[in-house]
Amino acid sequence: MTEKPEFLRRVRSFVRRPGRLTPAQAEALQDLLPRYSVAEGDLRCAFEREAELVVEIGFGNGQALAWMAANEPERNFVGIEVHEPGVGRLLRALAADELNNVRVAMRDAVEVLSEQARPGSIDQVRIYFPDPWPKKRHHKRRLIQPLFLRLLAERLKPGGLLHLATDWAPYAQWMIEALLEVDAFDNLGSPWVERPDWRPLTHFEKRGQRKGHEIFDILAERKER
Repeated sequence: MTEKPEFLRRVRSFVRRPGRLTPAQAEALQDLLPRYSVAEGDLRCAFEREAELVVEIGFGNGQALAWMAANEPERNFVGIEVHEPGVGRLLRALAADELNNVRVAMRDAVEVLSEQARPGSIDQVRIYFPDPWPKKRHHKRRLIQPLFLRLLAERLKPGGLLHLATDWAPYAQWMIEALLEVDAFDNLGSPWVERPDWRPLTHFEKRGQRKGHEIFDILAERKER
């Protein structure tokens, strides 16, 4: 794999927030994580079949990822998340529904993409409702930055899709401006799109709607090389 740029070595895709594990979630991490984990090695090799690979970064409580995996059985999914309660909840859902087309990476997304994904090996990347870091002094912590988008572009295949969603209007504008700085992407919206059928209503989305927030879906395509 290529060496990470200095920016990507410094910036993480998450901020650790302690969460209380239920006994069931703790049991799932102990008993089920070894079955579903992709802690090392190429992401595409984590499955017993060859299929389109979709990576969701920051899957939260896992509800959307489990729904997508069940509704798109023809695709393989890798979910990246470090919040243990959310991972435990997803693992329980995967086992209950006997979903075998999902693997979990409990590492920083920058590390996973840099070390476990070959250039052009990912078909789609989905990032739903990342932390908006609304205060100006915290904007540098936002996940969607031009250099991170360039890393995504390297890992996406030509014609691959990047799907972003947020309920924070200033962050949506930030995303659009960041995409404009990356020549490898074409924005398929003007600048937004209607929510695609493959994205379910998420927990964070419903919470934003209750607060009166508008929802923004941004769809970009990796240009042909």
